[in-house]
Amino acid sequence: MTTFEPSAMTTLIDSPVRYDLAESTCPPLNLGDIADPAELADLALGYGTSRGDAELRELIAADAGVNAERVLVTVGAIEAMFLLAQATCGPGDRVLLATPCFPPARGVPEGLGAQVDVVPLSFDDGYRLPLDAVADALTPRTRLVSLASPQNPSGVRFTDDELRGLIAAVQDRAPAAVVLVDETYRESTYGDDPIPRSTATLSPEIVTCSSLSKAHGAPGLRLGWLTTSDDELYERLREAKFHTTIACSTVDEFLAAQVLRRRAEVLAPRAKRLEQALAETLNWVSDQPVELVRPDGGAMCCLRLHADWFPDDDAVGAFYTRLTERDARVAPGSWFGEHDLVFRLGFGHLSADDFSAALDRLADALNGRT
Repeated sequence: MTTFEPSAMTTLIDSPVRYDLAESTCPPLNLGDIADPAELADLALGYGTSRGDAELRELIAADAGVNAERVLVTVGAIEAMFLLAQATCGPGDRVLLATPCFPPARGVPEGLGAQVDVVPLSFDDGYRLPLDAVADALTPRTRLVSLASPQNPSGVRFTDDELRGLIAAVQDRAPAAVVLVDETYRESTYGDDPIPRSTATLSPEIVTCSSLSKAHGAPGLRLGWLTTSDDELYERLREAKFHTTIACSTVDEFLAAQVLRRRAEVLAPRAKRLEQALAETLNWVSDQPVELVRPDGGAMCCLRLHADWFPDDDAVGAFYTRLTERDARVAPGSWFGEHDLVFRLGFGHLSADDFSAALDRLADALNGRT
């Protein structure tokens, strides 16, 4: 089943299950973790600005290594992706996309009438970036190149050398293109691993986007951002934001600044939990009919069913049915443009006890136990 079924992802928020291994977030923050109710009581509920709160942009900029004037606050990273596609793509233009990927990265430019050229990354190659294939797919009509690092769904991070090779190919073969690097999982690390620096300063061609939804455990704030060093592009994006959402919620911006002021204390326990959960996952995989690509960051990874245990679509479909019967789920590969032999396993969303219980149910489904 190699299809692309992004609409099915709506089940993540619309259809909860007891043991959700499809989610890719860290443990959620509570409002009391980041704000005093008295502070909220005095918060004026007027319009914000189209750029976003000045202090919030300073906090984002300091971490990304850019000037605050290069930061545009958005309604989650998904609005940043939409605004950039809208500003760069139209009917007849081409977009280059590395898959598997977050579904809106493909759906939005297609909805705008652009032709999407797909370069599939390979499970067998550890989802590394195939620079020769990327270069061959670029054309003078390419206006946007889109990828994530760490990737969704695999958690694999591209190296600076891979990204520099990509930029060189774009400069040579698609000089009018903008390169989007989705960094939503950049700050989602394991244990004491250092947080990698942003790619925002790697090249003027790069636009980055990110949010508080994944690493920080605050998807309910619906707060993201993008960075660009191109003044003209920034102004087009800012104006497009004004004509769609006008401004972000002032409450969300206030709370987002609270989260980023406490960035270290918010991220540290989540990094510790992810380290523990990843170790448990790696140990569990060794006894199951699956293979795993080890992630570099993020609260998720990709597993692949052994083809000799799951030789056809019927066998693969039966696995997903058995898992559903156990009030559990994973994210099938078809959500991301992969074969359903591959699935995304989220190991950061559940509590430690629930995660162990969920793995037991996954093992039952894999091994056909009733």
